Amino acid sequence: MAKGILGRKVGMTQIYDERGNAVPVTVIEAGPCHVLQIRTPQRDGYEAVQLGFGDRPRHRAKRSERGHVAKLSSKRARAKSATESEVASKADCEPKRFVKELRGSVEGYEVGQEIKVDDLADIKAVDVVGTSKGRGYSGVMKRHNFSGQRASHGVKKVHRHAGGTGCSAWPSRLFKGRRMPGQYGNSRVTTKNLKVVRVDADNNLLLVYGAIPGPVGGYVIVRETNKV
Repeated sequence: MAKGILGRKVGMTQIYDERGNAVPVTVIEAGPCHVLQIRTPQRDGYEAVQLGFGDRPRHRAKRSERGHVAKLSSKRARAKSATESEVASKADCEPKRFVKELRGSVEGYEVGQEIKVDDLADIKAVDVVGTSKGRGYSGVMKRHNFSGQRASHGVKKVHRHAGGTGCSAWPSRLFKGRRMPGQYGNSRVTTKNLKVVRVDADNNLLLVYGAIPGPVGGYVIVRETNKV
């Protein structure tokens, strides 16, 4: 399975390499993560490892969130124990704020296992998945970098409009993919093949070359890249 971990974007800075060159990096607080569940083809139809990052105070967590990571006393649990049916093992940790699954082989993983950033020490490049900054409902000039219409005589109060978008009598409709105003940002973005510059195991920090999607404090998924 490709190695992966969950984390949080701390921000951007620069460091200096052995030659004295300034290297722009993004600092990611990666882990520690707990393995909450293991998906198997026999039970779930696919293979995946479910990880959780960031402890949530128990008094602020829902009962379902607490029951996901630890055994709770309930009528249903006691009934399952009485019938000796198979009960899924729990990670026995604190409820998590950020929970995601990483698809792939589950060999070598077990529920309750702790994944730390030093597990990525031998990886040279990673793919980072995050949610881009939401910029609300935007026009075509901001969203798609349109140049706008001419600021000349005859163009009346439509300088930032898209202009004509329709077709002729045939096909009398718009094709899918037409660039128009709409929601800008707040979507899942993957930045691929980012070089791992440094791994700070003592502070659970991962430094990657370049920028990653999302605001400071946003949650991200870091996986070993599939690029050759």
